[in-house]
Amino acid sequence: MKISVTWGTGEGPTRIAAFDRALWDAGIANYNLIKLSSVIPEGADVVVEKVDMNGKDHGHKLYVVLSECYETEKGKSAVAGLGWVGSNHVKGKGIFVEHFGRNEKEVMAYIQKTISSMTSYRSEEHGDIEMKSTERECKGGVACSVVAAVYKSEGWE
Repeated sequence: MKISVTWGTGEGPTRIAAFDRALWDAGIANYNLIKLSSVIPEGADVVVEKVDMNGKDHGHKLYVVLSECYETEKGKSAVAGLGWVGSNHVKGKGIFVEHFGRNEKEVMAYIQKTISSMTSYRSEEHGDIEMKSTERECKGGVACSVVAAVYKSEGWE
């Protein structure tokens, strides 16, 4: 199974408008998002790639691990980030964590700290921590940044 880590930013007059624009930029608009916790299944292949699913499967369910951040103060930034780590011994088996903040350094530090804690009590040995973040400066409306790990799209039947 392939899990795509995609990202996007947007700005709008409201929080929902900014979120929708960021989803469009990330290539995952027009879906009903189902937020997952943070477990990467065995056999998964996590790939960082900007996807373009906007014109496909309108209204379908889309399973995602999602980080989102909003900012309304002009000149300040919204930073969203995902981090993940996999087992050294079982392909794909791992965890995601999502954090948000006002600058990339802060978000990356939270991700590092969280994953280090979460792997400390798991029995398997883990590889290097990987991360993806995105940032949007507020220009006067509502700014939004998203990073999403996209698992799959599924219809309603």
